[in-house]
Amino acid sequence: MPELLADHTTLRLGGPAGSFVEATTEDELIAAIREADTGGTPVLVLSGGSNLVVADAGFPGLVVKVATQGIEPDVDETDAALCGGVVVRVAAGESWDRLVARAVESHWVGIEALAGIPGAVGSTPIQNVGAYGQEVAQTLASVRVWDRRLQGVRTFANAECAFGYRHSRFKADPQRFVVLSVDFQFRVGDLGAPVAYAELARTLGVEQGARAPLAEVRRAVLGLRAAKGMVLDPSDHDTWSAGSFFTNPMLTAEQAAGLPQEAPRWVQPDGSTKTSAAWLIEHAGFARGHGNDRVSLSTKHTLALTNRGSATTADLLRLALEVRDGVELRFGVRLVNEPVLVGCRLD
Repeated sequence: MPELLADHTTLRLGGPAGSFVEATTEDELIAAIREADTGGTPVLVLSGGSNLVVADAGFPGLVVKVATQGIEPDVDETDAALCGGVVVRVAAGESWDRLVARAVESHWVGIEALAGIPGAVGSTPIQNVGAYGQEVAQTLASVRVWDRRLQGVRTFANAECAFGYRHSRFKADPQRFVVLSVDFQFRVGDLGAPVAYAELARTLGVEQGARAPLAEVRRAVLGLRAAKGMVLDPSDHDTWSAGSFFTNPMLTAEQAAGLPQEAPRWVQPDGSTKTSAAWLIEHAGFARGHGNDRVSLSTKHTLALTNRGSATTADLLRLALEVRDGVELRFGVRLVNEPVLVGCRLD
């Protein structure tokens, strides 16, 4: 029987794979991709499946599931505490949330506000994953990849990764690089990084920019995410999603000036203005739960498009188009999808 990709995505959508390989070592991962590339077979690299929308027809080529594991600090905890820092190499297939839990337990500072995000570590530099005022780029030291064009292993330092808002050089050239491992450089301490996100600061009862114990930050973030349906729960259809389906728009000064006065605005260092996709969606008339009994916006958060249990990918895309086009008609801003679309398009 063909392997159904619905069984490997958090949306629980997607048709069959042409062929399927689970790679538990780097050698297996590289060998599978190299063989497919040599034979001209299309390849889909799959890790946690939390950022994918796969067509109902599936993927006709080879799907390689990245299942490598390992969290390896360069020094033991005593030495890390003495020198105040640690470099940790993490396999691409390792669970991101498991890494965050280990970091908090080990007093590694800098990713505690990224708790509860589904998926694997290897995906995080591609999207420059971020939440609650933290981004992967803030603690990432380097990324080891298999370069499919040059047929070799390469290492990119942080400065070479071209990180931006939900962007990197790996996202810009998605068919070229396969992440093998990620090195993080953490400070060591009991307090987390300064709390940059207002909602999280309020929840913790601290001033924005203040610090709080690592475990308290992680616990608060998990609570906030769970309240928005952003922590995976098989029994809760609000979590059958790809997380935030649209990124927060980055606007020109002219576009920002055209929004209603009450619309959120955050001026960026490059002069652009970020606004809230959730605010635009809600004020374009799409409330929580908008949709039907097959697919709808989450009942907890308007940024998530959810499978209510019997949806198809076609159902999901119709809803995404309705929301995207409705926001553009109302505000003149076109939302951009955050998940990767495989074998399907928004048009």
